[in-house]
Amino acid sequence: QVQLAESGGGLVQAGGSLRLSCAASVRTFSNYAMGWFRQAPGKEREFVAVITSSGGTTYHANSVKGRFTISRDNAKNTVYLQMNSLKPEDTAVYYCAARLTGISTTATYDYWGQGTQVTVSS
Repeated sequence: QVQLAESGGGLVQAGGSLRLSCAASVRTFSNYAMGWFRQAPGKEREFVAVITSSGGTTYHANSVKGRFTISRDNAKNTVYLQMNSLKPEDTAVYYCAARLTGISTTATYDYWGQGTQVTVSS
């Protein structure tokens, strides 16, 4: 069982920044593509960003492009989501996910973290 643990969420004012971390309890972390998804109350889980297993390629949702940046440190078994210029619409529970078969912008990942709450006040 691959375990993922998100951290770094919290309350921030609009325009502020937050850095989310996701630690993976896997020795073969570098084999997994990683993604960040989010889910607001009453809404479906949506794609935020993904990164290939090597970290060589990233994709970001249009809604966060230019503001959020996904990255990973395979030596630390950790994936990050740097969030800048936060907006109230970014408020959601953020989940990290791992996928062995490559990146995907849909919620078809093999393992999911418990989620971390991000609240952006206006």
